[in-house]
Amino acid sequence: MTLPYAPVHKPQAQSDWWKGAVIYQVYPRSFQDTTGDGYGDLAGVTKRLPYIASFGVDGIWLSPFFTSPMADMGYDVSDYCNVDPMFGTLADFDALMAEAHRLGLKVIIDQVISHTSDQHPWFVDSRASRTNSKADWYVWANPKPDGTAPTNWLSVFGGPAWEWDGVRKQYYMHSFLASQPDLNFHNPAVQDALLETVRFWLDRGVDGFRLDTVNHYFHDKLLRDNPPLFDEESFGLDASDVNPYGMQDHLYDKTRPENVTFLKRFRALLDEYEGRATVGEVGDGARSLKTVAAYTSGNDKLNMCYTFDLLGPDFSAKHLRASVETFGKVVTDGWVCWAFSNHDVVRHLSRFSESVEEQVRVAKLAICVLASLRGSICLYQGEELGLTEAELAFEDLRDPYGIRFWPAFKGRDGCRTPMVWETGKPNAGFSSAEKPWLPVPYVHAMQAVDAQERKPDSVLNHYRAVLSFRKGHGALRDGDMHFIKTNLDVLAFTRQKGDEKLLFVFNLTREAVEFPIPKAMRVTDILPMPGFAPLFDAGIVKLEGLDVFCGGVA
Repeated sequence: MTLPYAPVHKPQAQSDWWKGAVIYQVYPRSFQDTTGDGYGDLAGVTKRLPYIASFGVDGIWLSPFFTSPMADMGYDVSDYCNVDPMFGTLADFDALMAEAHRLGLKVIIDQVISHTSDQHPWFVDSRASRTNSKADWYVWANPKPDGTAPTNWLSVFGGPAWEWDGVRKQYYMHSFLASQPDLNFHNPAVQDALLETVRFWLDRGVDGFRLDTVNHYFHDKLLRDNPPLFDEESFGLDASDVNPYGMQDHLYDKTRPENVTFLKRFRALLDEYEGRATVGEVGDGARSLKTVAAYTSGNDKLNMCYTFDLLGPDFSAKHLRASVETFGKVVTDGWVCWAFSNHDVVRHLSRFSESVEEQVRVAKLAICVLASLRGSICLYQGEELGLTEAELAFEDLRDPYGIRFWPAFKGRDGCRTPMVWETGKPNAGFSSAEKPWLPVPYVHAMQAVDAQERKPDSVLNHYRAVLSFRKGHGALRDGDMHFIKTNLDVLAFTRQKGDEKLLFVFNLTREAVEFPIPKAMRVTDILPMPGFAPLFDAGIVKLEGLDVFCGGVA
């Protein structure tokens, strides 16, 4: 397949390239298989980099590709400084880096350091005895007198956060799977070892790190029980609402104050290298924004964070405004990375729309909203094709989280199915294998890249146009943002930088509305966002359902 891919920009030279950047998330095992084994690989990512560059994005975020037994799809690392054979070799990674940089793309890699695999040599040593050199590298604790777990802490993936080990006759902590033991960050040697693995990738030229579960690094040394959570609105924010994890106020098993000091150490290491950046994943319930503020303030910790605020089902003006405004009030000198989808949540088209008929319009409007927000933004592979959540049979599931809570919660496999490239090829061009690691839904195959390339009004070409629009207006990259009060169910705000001031009005409802321009404001230019053409007459913006107006104002 030959497609008209071409890089459309040069990389930013300044050290703050990440500020206002557009990042494209690649889930390598589902992107492109070049070996025919049914799994995507690094060579496949390299092959498709021109496609990613064609959007004019600033960089890519690679989900884990490290050596791993794959109990949690690579988020259980057994060697931080090597590539799992499933994905290729270090030489394949170096080739990916070289091609990405040639195309003007930065490369951010996932850094999963709150826990390892139970097959990591560190843990193998640690569990061998209570007296060896790595005995204190993980979180070990004696049972209570009755033999039960040391605390009431729960795992995000269900059940207690403690697993009994018969060799040491102690429990070890695991915030996720039992095969993902938590590292003991209170031990300085653990911090030193982890930072050396970070340096390994910095020396290979990576431009930044996405820090998985960044607020999970430290635990309470006193092993105090978490109290119950009485805030029902926070239930289900950090884990599926079928999981009792949300019934606790997680004061002691994560987001401990010592974390801030370690993040300063991490930043000091990155500052030894020019132009490197970090984005942290923060899941902290109703406290998430306060945690982001603590982790991004002062220009000496993380560059930016993302939370789960926009990764839920609410695509309303009220929710969007509340999320963005609250961030601005709480995180006064930090930076956010907004996203509607990623590898952990139901694809946003399935969350935002139940109607097949309107999904294309919702897809187009959603990227307009995302591209207009103040902050950096992250796109998840396949959303630019308008893909919805895949419906999978239980026997096709690979995600231990979904298998554990089926059928009330179907897990994360539905958003991780393979990327679709060519409608007429087996597995839509993802793999030549008879059966890839997850099935390719027929409805996805019909939305493949080659089919959408030929349609000027496709979701794919709309994404390109909107991202070009964003890149053409400096106010959208890092300009100020101010909301406009209105009694209508619309999202109205301005973005301003220097002499450029833009007004956006989004109608996220399905009904037509009329929005009067504020009396103190004068529209100087009509700047239609790609794919939308609302009417403007005598100071009134007339919006259809799921519509957007953009204009220059004074």
